Order: sequence, then structure tokens, then C-alpha cells
Amino acid sequence: MKKYCAFLRGVNVNGKAMKMEDARGVFEKAGMTDVATVLASGNIVFRTDKPRGALRELLELALAGHYKAPVNLFVKSSDEVAAMLASAPFAEDADSHVYVFVCEPGFEKALLAEYEKIIPAENESAAVCGGFFYWQCAKGMTLDSGFSKILGRKDLKEKFTSRNINTIVKVSAKMS
Repeated sequence: MKKYCAFLRGVNVNGKAMKMEDARGVFEKAGMTDVATVLASGNIVFRTDKPRGALRELLELALAGHYKAPVNLFVKSSDEVAAMLASAPFAEDADSHVYVFVCEPGFEKALLAEYEKIIPAENESAAVCGGFFYWQCAKGMTLDSGFSKILGRKDLKEKFTSRNINTIVKVSAKMS
């Protein structure tokens, strides 16, 4: 049995907040074991012997059936979650946030190309390392950055989700 984390694209379905306990039950009914949630931001850790390639579709269909609406997620193995932490190019400091973007392989390059179109704010940076896109911005500027405006575009928003690096630390600890 391998360990994975499903990173949900969002936790609001049809205007209602998804309860992580309900989502955990959906994963269990779909055949996942040792299911646990990390925070209330859509991080679901589980074990399975099902083929990796089938997990995303299986879990999205199970969640959509339960919530009667589409639910997007990205599945990463415990090794990939560990690599997110090991590859992080920015040190967390008291004045900034560091985010890692969870997406399909290759889309991290598209995110970097979008970032390169803006004029970064002071203390704002982005990089692709280890196949992951990382963004650092000053605290209080996450929603005001030129890059955050790009992230809200309809043509992009279903293609990724992001987590504060501190959340990835907690997900990794839960997977250990």
C-alpha cells in the first residue's frame, strides 16, 4: 500500500464549505485506507494499492457523486510531498509567505511564464525547483500582488492549487 495526499482545488462546493469529515468518509467508501485530513483546507492523506493513474479520476468522481458537483483535486505520493519540501528554494522568514503550487507535471513552467509577465513587488519571487513552482511574497500582499490577479483567471484556476509551505510540512508529518 502506498501513501498519497489528495490536494483539493477548493473546499467550497455549491456555495457550502465541504466538511473534511464527510470527505474522509467519501475516500473510505472509495476504498482508501488510513484516511486522515490535515487542516480544513482540503488535504486528505490516505493509503491504497490502486494504480496511481486511476486515483484522481476515481476520487473526483466519488466526491462529485457525494456533493452533486464537480470537485477537482491533485494526487501526490509521499515521495512527491517530501520533494516539495526538499526542493523549496526560499527560506521562510517573519516577513513573507512561501507557497508551493500543486499541479500536473509540466504546468509549473506555465506558472513561471505567467509570473514573468508581472513586475514583482518588493520581496516577491518565484522559481521552479524539483518540478514544483514556488512563490514567495510579503505577508499581507498575497491577494494584492500582480501575480495573484493572474492566478484568479478562469483559464488557469482549475489547473493548480497552492499551499503555504507550512501546510506541506504538516501534510508530510501526517504521511510519516
